[in-house]
Amino acid sequence: MYKGFAEPREEPVMSEQVPETRPKPAVAMKPTAGLNPNLLGYIGIDTIIEQMRKKTMRTGFDFNIMVVGQSGLGKSTLVNTLFKSQVSRKSSGWSREEKIPKTVEIKAISHVIEEGGVKMKLTVIDTPGFGDQINNENCWEPIEKFINEQYEKFLKEEVNIARKKRIPDTRVHCCLYFISPTGHSLRPLDLEFMKHLSKVVNIIPVIAKADTMTLEEKTEFKQRVRKELEMNGIEFYPQKEFDEDQEDKSENDKIRDSMPFAVVGSDKEFQVNGKRVLGRRTPWGIIEVENLAHCEFALLRDFVIRTHLQDLKEVTHNIHYETYRAKRLNDNGGLPPVSEDSHESNI
Repeated sequence: MYKGFAEPREEPVMSEQVPETRPKPAVAMKPTAGLNPNLLGYIGIDTIIEQMRKKTMRTGFDFNIMVVGQSGLGKSTLVNTLFKSQVSRKSSGWSREEKIPKTVEIKAISHVIEEGGVKMKLTVIDTPGFGDQINNENCWEPIEKFINEQYEKFLKEEVNIARKKRIPDTRVHCCLYFISPTGHSLRPLDLEFMKHLSKVVNIIPVIAKADTMTLEEKTEFKQRVRKELEMNGIEFYPQKEFDEDQEDKSENDKIRDSMPFAVVGSDKEFQVNGKRVLGRRTPWGIIEVENLAHCEFALLRDFVIRTHLQDLKEVTHNIHYETYRAKRLNDNGGLPPVSEDSHESNI
């Protein structure tokens, strides 16, 4: 009798068949790692990039670049060469006979340039008179003040109750600092400027008029400049601490090893081997601006415009502006300061 009760418990067939005949649920379960999500149907997430592109095409964007350096280093010419148009102050009423002011001034000129349907409001901020005085003590202060004033303007717009849908962005995204091609070392003014301004803006040092040096002199001067900047604790863009991942670090390390870029600017065209090229005529031949064998202008252009333009804007907003914003709000109990005599930007 006990044996009869034990026999049904030993039948494994019934217990194994139940889960096999259970019908599959009507709603698909969460896909596992090995399951191809495409089998579940098209969602359309990949169109987000196209949506962003169309919106940017309609609204355009801003880019504000500042040029700083002694008079006669070709700052205006280089910016015009960068954007292949007359965007610097030469095209806005400055004649060759007009004397450049010998005190540090801030002059900003804006243009809307368009390429491939993409519009960009480009603002070039010049600083005529910088470094031209006999006594250049604290001559960077007007420039630092101007940069902070743009942060202040953005902050005040940002904390308004009824703020604009799109806040005008006059913040300086990039500062090209022109180093004189002495071939020896940086001047104390160069070091002091970059030491103070590297904390508030993205500084990109460039060696101006590189055609005045031989290839050996240029290589040695670049190495000497990098060593002096490192010894003085000056970090230029792209800063190592802002590298996001290994790929980003690897790419930026190559750029940092090439800086400061030794450049030549020219907005004149010449015929070379049947092609029209930008260059400068010398008794020894034509210096081609976009030829890497002649200068590093092409590296600077690709870096500033083609690979890191958006990152320059993001570092300005997420690092420099946020640092200023946090300090100002902390100093004023969470409220932005209101200054009656605040200097209005001429951008």
